[in-house]
Amino acid sequence: MNAQIDTRVAAAWRALAAVEDPEIPALSIVDLGLVRSVGIEADGALHVHLSPTYTGCPATDVIRRTVEQTLNDIDPGRCVVTPVLAPPWTSDWITAAGRDKLAAYGIVPPPYAVSSASQLLHDERPRACPRCASVETACVSQFGSTPCKALHRCSACLEPFEVFKCI
Repeated sequence: MNAQIDTRVAAAWRALAAVEDPEIPALSIVDLGLVRSVGIEADGALHVHLSPTYTGCPATDVIRRTVEQTLNDIDPGRCVVTPVLAPPWTSDWITAAGRDKLAAYGIVPPPYAVSSASQLLHDERPRACPRCASVETACVSQFGSTPCKALHRCSACLEPFEVFKCI
């Protein structure tokens, strides 16, 4: 029975690794570190714990429904998706592969962890342009296409680009 459980859990992880984040489709929810755990309950139900990037993220319900559908497609039966808010998600949970995918997609990944909101808001270090690698860049807006990204502009190639915030 343990081998069967391990197989179901591994299959669930593989399926979840293919679930795109609705706001950044270059990344899966596993790349982003949103999936906290996958297991089998005593009654045989597949149980997934998910963390939103922040409380109130508009993509949370879409992600939950997509996870439920994806898991029901590969493992018909009961699936329980539980939100996990504590500890809160942090950009440190983005996988190395996820950071590489962000960069390839043209979004500068978060380079480090911050210890306070004040540090996040007052970070003046330039970000390298994902197109030309120049550090002659400036923040144009603290908010990009989603609240977890800031909009920057490169002075060398004049292209705008987004930076995934450290959260």
